[in-house]
Order: sequence, then structure tokens, then C-alpha cells
Amino acid sequence: MVKIIQSGHPTLRAHAQAVPIKDIGSPKIQKILSDMKKSLAGEDDGVAIAAPQINVSLRIFVISGKVFNENFVRGGANMEMTKNEDKVFINPKIIKISRDRKLLSEGCLSVRPMYGKVRRATRASVEAYDENGKKFTLNGSGLLAHIFQHETDHLDGILFIDKAKDLHEEHPGIEYKNGK
Repeated sequence: MVKIIQSGHPTLRAHAQAVPIKDIGSPKIQKILSDMKKSLAGEDDGVAIAAPQINVSLRIFVISGKVFNENFVRGGANMEMTKNEDKVFINPKIIKISRDRKLLSEGCLSVRPMYGKVRRATRASVEAYDENGKKFTLNGSGLLAHIFQHETDHLDGILFIDKAKDLHEEHPGIEYKNGK
């Protein structure tokens, strides 16, 4: 499994480069996607990962299939497993975002063990390419919209701690509840 790099590593602060569409099916990009999925699967509390988090400065993120399970609750014994597959976003762009914002608890696999509250839009739409090079648009609300924004920030060299209030150390096993 590829190691997830931590805050302070320069790759996390770099503006990630776009993936040439013709390269999406290449062994190199497919290996990166596989490494990202394996690294994410190795983190019980992880819901998504961006390529810069495995020291690859490309505009890619992956959202865990468990996020698409409406019964998903983050943490320990409450974790519900799902058969949904991880969703790949290559060259993602937020194309629509709501004006309404909500303060939600947030953490990051690259900023262990810090958590804080970040005010983000409650709805967002992302346009991206999947692992086969097919363009798609996905609309999200709540946790999914929050993830879109967090992961897009990673691709722009922004960490959640740059925006968070009430930063504190916390250890996995805390139930995810909107804003509580």
C-alpha cells in the first residue's frame, strides 16, 4: 500500500496538474488509481483521497463507495459496509455550488489527528472523467458536497486546516453527524 503523506510535505501545497485525457487508460494512470483505492481502503475512517495525498501531483480524487450508502456512519463499530464501488474523478471541476453554507466537522487523512469545523456549500455539482475516460456530472448534497469541496481544495494545494475553526485532536471512532 502506498503511504499517505502528511501535512508539511510540499506536494500537498502544490497546484496539481491536469491528466491528459488520452492518458487516462494508460498503465501509469491506472496504477495511480489502484494505489489510491488501496490506500483509501486501508483507512477505516477515510471517505475520499486525492492523488496529492499519495505524493502524485495530478488532478484526481477517489470517493469511497461507502459514501454512496445512505446508511453510512463514520466510525468504528458503526461502520456499515456497502457493495458500492469507489468513484473516480479525473480532472474534476466544481461547476455549480449552492449559496447556502453549513459548518460541518471535517478531518483529513493527511492531517492526522486534527479535526475542525469547515463552512462549505451544502450542494455542489462536479464534472469529471471516470477511470475509462468517460465524462460525467455528479450532483451532491450534504456529506457528498462537502467531500467534493474538500478534495478539490487538495488539488489546489489547500488543506482543510486553512479554513477550519475549532481545530482539535480527535481519534477515529466518532460518529459522523451533520454539524454536531
